[in-house]
Amino acid sequence: MNDFWIIIEGSLVAVSCGLLGVYLILRKMAMVGDAISHAVLPGIVIAYLVAQSRSSFFTLLGAAMFGLLTTFMIEVFYKKARIQSDASIGITFTWLFAIGVILVSAFSGNVDLDQECVLYGDIAYVPFDTLYLFSTDLGPAPVWLQGINLIAILILLRVGHRGFLITSFDPAFSSGLGIKTDIWHYVLMGAVSFTVVLSFNAVGAILVVAFLVVPPATAYLISKQVETMMAYTVLFGTLSAVGGFYLATWWNSSISGAMAVASGILFVLVLAVKRVHILKNKKILQAAAN
Repeated sequence: MNDFWIIIEGSLVAVSCGLLGVYLILRKMAMVGDAISHAVLPGIVIAYLVAQSRSSFFTLLGAAMFGLLTTFMIEVFYKKARIQSDASIGITFTWLFAIGVILVSAFSGNVDLDQECVLYGDIAYVPFDTLYLFSTDLGPAPVWLQGINLIAILILLRVGHRGFLITSFDPAFSSGLGIKTDIWHYVLMGAVSFTVVLSFNAVGAILVVAFLVVPPATAYLISKQVETMMAYTVLFGTLSAVGGFYLATWWNSSISGAMAVASGILFVLVLAVKRVHILKNKKILQAAAN
């Protein structure tokens, strides 16, 4: 039963991150997810020091605030200081992540967190964080939280589909229509920040970044149509979680690391199949021309 909950948690994180990652890919902002996943660390540590609990509401609040701060700083460096986008991301997340690492080291005796937890998470312990209602075992609390978060993301993407779509493909045109591009940008970044924070303890920074980028990037190889991309993202994210779990069991290694590896393997396989398909079609066209 523990294996089941681990796979469910990994799948929920994969789908939640992947669906938001579709819009990050379309906006050419994939590495913003990487920046947020690292830059929230000081917010998490400060919240731990204040609340003395990893499951506290203050943890989510503190980390989400630093996630939004990361987005704001990147935008300021890019638009106001005229620094290139990739440089803005690099400056922001390395600076904030370094502050977080220093805080972890300085207050290691007061904070139930270490660098290994930050990178790899503790998804293997998810089944033991049980939620009870009137002495009834409802299953792991992180799974419930991820499930609720996924439902919220689905509602957000459904309600805001038009706004996210237009501002992703043509921000200038959407501004001309009177659509507030900045508002849609920060709504998306807020959702990414909250999802990253919620997933951080369970799967760690490495897997959060992998699920934000790799499944939607794999889907992008197959289709550029948003709804189709989302469907393939859900498929590849779930396959990565399931396949990664069994890889970890086989290798006796980190579950989060194995899930990230599985997502990379799927990307390479899809890329190889696409290349073979392109070459095959090219040969058919050449034969027809001759």
